[in-house]
Amino acid sequence: MAGKIKQTLLKYNTPRRIVQFLSFIFFSAIVFNLGSLPLLLPVMWTWRLQPNTVGDAYTAIQLTLYNAVFPWFAVASFLVVGILIGKSLCGWVCPFGFVQDLVGFINRKKREISPRTHETMTYVKYGILLITLFISGTFAATKLAGTERSYESALGIFTRAPFTALSPAETLFGTLPAFVQSASATFTSQTVDAWSFIANLPLLFWVQLIIMSSVIIFAFYVPRSWCKYFCPHGAIMAVLNRFSFLGLRRDLTKCAKGECRLCVEACPMRVQILDLPWEKFSDPECIYCLKCVDACENKAIKLKYP
Repeated sequence: MAGKIKQTLLKYNTPRRIVQFLSFIFFSAIVFNLGSLPLLLPVMWTWRLQPNTVGDAYTAIQLTLYNAVFPWFAVASFLVVGILIGKSLCGWVCPFGFVQDLVGFINRKKREISPRTHETMTYVKYGILLITLFISGTFAATKLAGTERSYESALGIFTRAPFTALSPAETLFGTLPAFVQSASATFTSQTVDAWSFIANLPLLFWVQLIIMSSVIIFAFYVPRSWCKYFCPHGAIMAVLNRFSFLGLRRDLTKCAKGECRLCVEACPMRVQILDLPWEKFSDPECIYCLKCVDACENKAIKLKYP
């Protein structure tokens, strides 16, 4: 028994869970009035609760373009992180990734999506990325031209940050806490009928709630489904992951490729590890959770840097 516990603790998954938890606490440090930091990271977080300890780089891109300014700082965040450590923040730091892992941990019976459907759905996140950047980019252009009023009037709340307006992370970490705070203040200060309060909630709130709930339920059955199929952060980082200094290496002398597929089965992102170059691979979808390293009984997979 002691041997099994020791073996479990020595695996990468244990320190990864600790880092994820500590990162979540750090991101939530606003609760402890620790103030804000001039730090942008390519992870799913919220800008609703200000001041934030850390900013979401993709939301920063949208907000900066809204002001018709090129988002140098936010773009630099993606480039620096992507080149130096690839998509490892997705697997080790991202708060919404942590939530998905917690939800997936509850359900041991996962659903398997067919390979063809999986491959097709991986492109959805690129579509979301292009649509939101198109809206932000074209609005910036109209603002520079001085013709933004009609555009802003037509798009409404989606003008400022088209993706973030419906982001499940924004809803979970920002909109819902703000809703609870508002409801608590309302019911404490005056006599208000609960049904009247709910009936007066805007339609956008219910849309946000439905999207967030759907994403979490999907993640309950399909591990890291948001990361695999819908996350625009992941789409940007997937491109940069190809050029990352960080990668994995598979030792051919130890790998029992013809007899074993434990590494492939363990991967939440469905990376086909055995089909990739053995010297070094940094697949666009890999989040460096290192579950493949833990799963390999022959210790054939190791980190490689650079």
